[in-house]
Amino acid sequence: MKSLCLGPFLAASAPVGRRAYGGHLSRKCFQKQLHFHSRCVAFSSFICSATISVMPELEEKQVFDGEKANLLVKDLRKSFDSGMTKSYGWRVSQLEAIAKMLEEKEKEITEALYKDLGKPRLEAFITEISQAKSSCSEALKELKEWMKPEKVNTSITTYPSSAEIVPEPLGVVLVISTWNFPFLLSMDPVIGAISAGNAVVLKPSEISPATSSLLANLIEQYLDNSTIRVVEGAIPETSALLDQKWDKILYTGSARVGRIVMAAAAKHLTPVILELGGKCPAVVESDVNLQVTARRIIAGKWACNSGQACISVDYIITRKEFAPKLVDALKEELEQFFGKDPMESKDMSRIVSPNQFARLVNLLDEDKVSDKIVLGGQRDEKKLKIAPTIILGVPEDAMIMQEEIFGPIMPIVTVDNIEDCYSIIKSKPKPLAAYLFTNNEQLKKDYVDKISSGGMLINDAVIHVATRGLPFGGVEESGMGCYHGKFSFDSFSHRKSVLYRSFDADSTIRYPPYTPQKEKLLKALISGNIVQIILSLLGWS
Repeated sequence: MKSLCLGPFLAASAPVGRRAYGGHLSRKCFQKQLHFHSRCVAFSSFICSATISVMPELEEKQVFDGEKANLLVKDLRKSFDSGMTKSYGWRVSQLEAIAKMLEEKEKEITEALYKDLGKPRLEAFITEISQAKSSCSEALKELKEWMKPEKVNTSITTYPSSAEIVPEPLGVVLVISTWNFPFLLSMDPVIGAISAGNAVVLKPSEISPATSSLLANLIEQYLDNSTIRVVEGAIPETSALLDQKWDKILYTGSARVGRIVMAAAAKHLTPVILELGGKCPAVVESDVNLQVTARRIIAGKWACNSGQACISVDYIITRKEFAPKLVDALKEELEQFFGKDPMESKDMSRIVSPNQFARLVNLLDEDKVSDKIVLGGQRDEKKLKIAPTIILGVPEDAMIMQEEIFGPIMPIVTVDNIEDCYSIIKSKPKPLAAYLFTNNEQLKKDYVDKISSGGMLINDAVIHVATRGLPFGGVEESGMGCYHGKFSFDSFSHRKSVLYRSFDADSTIRYPPYTPQKEKLLKALISGNIVQIILSLLGWS
């Protein structure tokens, strides 16, 4: 381990380690030399963890350590400094290669997502593959326009002159992705970084090993390896990467690890984008179309990676007298979606790992919660499945209301007046997304005005992230910075201010000696008062 104490943080939900790849070694050569054995390591303050081990005689030589990470960054910086990534041609060639990869390897991507998360084929396509295609397509279509300098008006004090804002790539950037949408949340920021003209290192999540391995293979096969690389691995590899000097880091994951990433970045004054999460509320008023509301909540919870999404509905707030009707509607629609026995449904993802499964079971089995389950609660440890579960009347001090659930469990909090939702939501860290279901226009305005969140959606859930014209990002505990579409390009670019002047009309007013007449004229110019300027030029007061 390096100086960063990443162990208990990055390992909080990692079941196994993965192989590392980077530096100047080819991936195939590196694989032949290594043979990894995974092991579990318990940490007293966290639920689960993992680390990576190698054969003792190879451990010192072959692990991806700080030295190899440093060589990797140097290689990429050399490629970036050559200027190749800045050209429109290079950017387009890499984006076209990604588009080709997405078309040719859709089956392999779908299979990897099923191995890691049991994602149904259609869900994998809609939530990951099609979104990556859309991102790539938009970048190819708009890139030339994004790269154009933006003209800016100049003032009379710099006359004659012109000015512009020139977007330029930051340099060598690091993308650390997460396991719940392991393909999309890897490729989407990489597409943005490439569009902006950067060299990129991608560190996929070891908790989704099939997708991580596939990404390493595909990026090596399709993209320019002198500028775009993948490093697989767990805690040691991530630590080695974070010890390096980057020009930007994008991390997707928990707020706990986000603090570690930010602390590492601060050592080099590296800017960061943190895409985190939080408890995303859905407030449901009694004036809604009940069937449509139930279906959309289900789509934003159980049909969204079995609730394992940072923007999925984490809990519901509704009126006490309306809650039974809402529960009945959810029950009815859940049966339509997943059948009478949802544990056998092929249309619902599984829990990612035994550790995550155990964490969710602990939340369900808490004394304050277990007797309030009104639907579901069944679990199968071998299949890593938990049935869609609804808990009615959850006390605020229950564990399930204190931490992000990230699973197929839905607490419903009841209130006497819907306006009471504001104090409940504000008592928790600002969420990544906040949802409201109502036909009341005043309630909509008040909700938008009073609730601060990364994003907000009225009368639906989750799908706001598919709107490319909207930035995706959090606020405070739920993250900082944003990306998606043009926002990705901007986030991985520096907007450089450029002022152009000629050698003509070089006024002496700015130069010493500072006479009273110069002072009057200069003040008039700065104020922009035309009358005073004319009077000053004429020598009048």
